[in-house]
Amino acid sequence: MGTPYISHDEATLESFRNNPSFAAEYLNSVLEDGDQQEIMLAIRRLADAFGMTEVANAAGLNPKTLYRTLSPTGNPQLRSLQSILGAMGMRLAVTPVVQQ
Repeated sequence: MGTPYISHDEATLESFRNNPSFAAEYLNSVLEDGDQQEIMLAIRRLADAFGMTEVANAAGLNPKTLYRTLSPTGNPQLRSLQSILGAMGMRLAVTPVVQQ
């Protein structure tokens, strides 16, 4: 009997579910360096990890709206984004840019 196999993608999603700090750090990294399309993809990966239907319900959205909102061309309102992040146990925060 061999070692159980889990794909890299599934292992990453499992890591997001089991370690909210890792999920937040991942999203912060994408927010710092990514464009809107990359940010939407990152939030969608997190929603997949936490369960798309569960996130939609907790955010007060239907799953189709959540999928559309988090599509590469999605442009969620701030209220929706806050609800989606809140459903995953996260929130938006602002930090000062360090001047050198």
